[in-house]
Amino acid sequence: MEKKINWKELGFSYIKTPWRFLAKWSDGHWQPGELTGDNQLKISEASTALHYGQQCFEGLKAYRRKDGGINLFRPDQNSQRLNHSAQRLYMPEVPEELFIEAVMQVVKANQEYVPPYGTGGTLYIRPLLIGVGDMIGVQPAQEYIFTVFCMPVGPYFKGGLTPTNFIVSNYDRAAPNGTGAIKVGGNYAASLLPGQEAHAKNFSDCIYLDPQTHTKIEEVGSANFFGITKDNEFVTPISPSILPSITKYSLLYLAEHRLGLTAIEGDVFVDDLDRFTEAGACGTAAVISPIGGIQYNDDFHVFYSETEVGPITKKLYEELTGIQFGDINAPEGWILSVI
Repeated sequence: MEKKINWKELGFSYIKTPWRFLAKWSDGHWQPGELTGDNQLKISEASTALHYGQQCFEGLKAYRRKDGGINLFRPDQNSQRLNHSAQRLYMPEVPEELFIEAVMQVVKANQEYVPPYGTGGTLYIRPLLIGVGDMIGVQPAQEYIFTVFCMPVGPYFKGGLTPTNFIVSNYDRAAPNGTGAIKVGGNYAASLLPGQEAHAKNFSDCIYLDPQTHTKIEEVGSANFFGITKDNEFVTPISPSILPSITKYSLLYLAEHRLGLTAIEGDVFVDDLDRFTEAGACGTAAVISPIGGIQYNDDFHVFYSETEVGPITKKLYEELTGIQFGDINAPEGWILSVI
């Protein structure tokens, strides 16, 4: 290991690890990929990824078990979502076998960077698909690169399972019938300014409303929203412009089948927050981040508490992370053991 890492002090930032996987697509098919120590991509200045945003990516994690082994959490779902993004951007799909093999190779090659069990850290894995080659016209690339790299990380939001506050943004995250439901860089580029404005007002991030009516919550920064009602319902927004979060759909299942809640994908109106006793943001990076309160115009709505996590949110977090780290039995097909 190049430098000693304080596992318990990890944030969510880039750390160069020794190995990453790279494969190239040309002449209508994928070439055999391989591990490389080079973390620099050499691409044409005319690459479509640079000019026209023909690129998509994924995010998943590897988890150190108590016995020292390493788990992946539902990587097949990340593969399917990457290919859904690729279809929308007219890019070649990455076969699921290639996707999972690439992830497995990268985790095994960098296994000393998977944080020890009990530290709260994980190995964050970033698959990336980009259009490259000499293509200056507005049309799909004729060559593509698929790469996977990784780094050890701590919590995405500072404080981990500690409530933080968010503010509703006047900006739109995505357009109706646009690219909101796929994981492309353009969606995140559009969120940088609103996010910085939220930080400047001492909020963790901003909340985006639906682009058509501006009445319904869609996403919480780069994560998905969920709320717990007084009637023990677990509710997440439904919209064609929301990224289908693997964490969110896992929580919907766990809420119903493990905690006995009523799981609902439905409208979450921003002027009807009183229905929720608890709320949170969820995603691969965020895991579960409790929401203390939401600022909407002149109103600041507090959920369970600004300082303490709600009991159901805590149970969901313990169930999800227990499965990911191998302490709790997982639903069939959710866990893939690397070693």
